Amino acid sequence: MRNTFGNLFTLTTFGESHGAAVGGVVDGMPAGIDIDLVFIQSELARRRPGQSRITTDRKEPDEVELLSGIFEGKSTGAPIGFIVRNTNQHSKDYDNIRDLFRPSHADYTYYRKYGIRDHRGGGRSSARITIARVVAGALAKLVLRQHGISITAYTTQVGDIQVDRDYHKHDLTLIETNPVRCPDPLKAKEMETLIAQVKREGDTVGGVIACLITGCPVGLGEPEFGKLHAQLGAAMLSINAVKGFEYGEGFAGSSWRGSQQNDSFTSISSPTTHHPSPTISTRTNHSGGIQGGISNGEDIYFRVAFKPVATLLMEQQTVDRFGNPATMNVRGRHDPCVLPRAVPIVEAMAAMTILDALLVYKSGKL
Repeated sequence: MRNTFGNLFTLTTFGESHGAAVGGVVDGMPAGIDIDLVFIQSELARRRPGQSRITTDRKEPDEVELLSGIFEGKSTGAPIGFIVRNTNQHSKDYDNIRDLFRPSHADYTYYRKYGIRDHRGGGRSSARITIARVVAGALAKLVLRQHGISITAYTTQVGDIQVDRDYHKHDLTLIETNPVRCPDPLKAKEMETLIAQVKREGDTVGGVIACLITGCPVGLGEPEFGKLHAQLGAAMLSINAVKGFEYGEGFAGSSWRGSQQNDSFTSISSPTTHHPSPTISTRTNHSGGIQGGISNGEDIYFRVAFKPVATLLMEQQTVDRFGNPATMNVRGRHDPCVLPRAVPIVEAMAAMTILDALLVYKSGKL
């Protein structure tokens, strides 16, 4: 299994949903960075289960233990090892599906690939493994802060309820004021009501998360196989339940004409002694901050589509590992909609991707 993400800034994860702990090792963390443990823990709290009535009822403190790579509150440049212990597993809830393949889960593919699977909560395929991504993403954010780069994700659609695609029309300071993490308070209330209804019915619902990255310099990403949007897309598509990725105008722009889509350039400052090149910007940003696979200095924005969670608290038809037809009734505690808790995961993957690209860019400038 490939358990490592990144090129220069890397994360290797380990653990299972119902194992002793989930953790990881971050390598390539620049030395001398102030490690804000309160901030890291706050990022985990945004992903933590049981935080509202529209998330899973599983209660976990999700307290991170940093094991290495830090001295007197600063990163040393050595690998940073960490763990988050599992404390509230109900493994017996899964005894009745030990030999059954849950529809649209990884049960069947894992079993066929490895000849063995951990049926307790999905084991390695569980979304609980994303804890390690959030910790590593928080570390990446601490570095990006020093470069003036910020990353903000929010829920833009749940079911058929959606907000305006244009992030300029939203007050992003309102994202954390509601359990859905949507910047539109009225739409957020509608989304919350829908998720609560779906939860009562034992069903699930999907949606879309938007992400905005500001402050990126020109030059991140490679012109051929390391295109920045391809790196971001790969990072997002590695998240559980993600089914689609688009950046800039995305699929909507495919129906436009080139005269509508092109971003015209404009000079916003003249060359000086200290800055021999003019500062150039674009009048519009339909490209989403990336052109030719390389960041152009404008805001980077993209959207990530999440399918409805595959675990339904209702009767479903399936087969067992011997191929016999079976009826299954799943027990346990599950999210009716993954989006509210996926917002910090999207941010974390974006942060690691951008920091990795930034380190690669700087290594090529030496």
